[in-house]
Amino acid sequence: MIELRNVHKTYRLGHSALHVLKGIDLSIERGEMISIMGSSGSGKSTLLNIMGLLDAYDEGEYRLDGDLMWKLGERQAARLRNRHLGFVFQSFNLIPFKTAAENVALPLYYKGVRRSVRNRIAEQYLERVGLLEWAAHLPTELSGGEQQRVAIARALITDPDVILADEPTGALDTQTSYSILRLLQSINQEGTTIVLVTHEHDISEMTRRIVHLQDGQILEDRLVGQGDSAPDQAVEPAGASA
Repeated sequence: MIELRNVHKTYRLGHSALHVLKGIDLSIERGEMISIMGSSGSGKSTLLNIMGLLDAYDEGEYRLDGDLMWKLGERQAARLRNRHLGFVFQSFNLIPFKTAAENVALPLYYKGVRRSVRNRIAEQYLERVGLLEWAAHLPTELSGGEQQRVAIARALITDPDVILADEPTGALDTQTSYSILRLLQSINQEGTTIVLVTHEHDISEMTRRIVHLQDGQILEDRLVGQGDSAPDQAVEPAGASA
């Protein structure tokens, strides 16, 4: 699904240069759920941005679903993102003056889908993440965990092959973080590939595979047990919600 070979990325800073990625080799199969870890400046967010066609690489190869991603125009990159990718961010990136349903429906608006149709589909995806009753509420009326669920529903509405999640639990408390990870696990079990950037070890252990970056290189790439449950102390009481 995702194939990177000898990928390099350098940022020019005036007369100096910052070599952020230094020959990344990484293969992610369809249906995997992996986490990318590393300290600040290790290159993990840059790597995710390259996978998401939000940034270009300087050298090497990146193939998405077998196709080479190289020197793409913005329209071409946007079309490929709409076809293959969904994004979830730490800060949720919800539009504050739009309801939960309107936020979820936004990708379909850009695809030219009629309002009645996109609103109906948005409600289906809000139901999928357990928030149908909050469809008419603004983001400010939702908790952090609920806002992230709205963001996940928005990422899912175009039926992407891959969800790229950049610190999706970074702004959430522990209990809510585990709830969001369980939701992502259930989405992964339905066949969606998930690539998760995190600095939290307990969150990474809930994925199936951990890739550890250091100074722009892969330090470790290992499989994790089953990656199918949160720590015992984080189990939610029946009926609890994020």
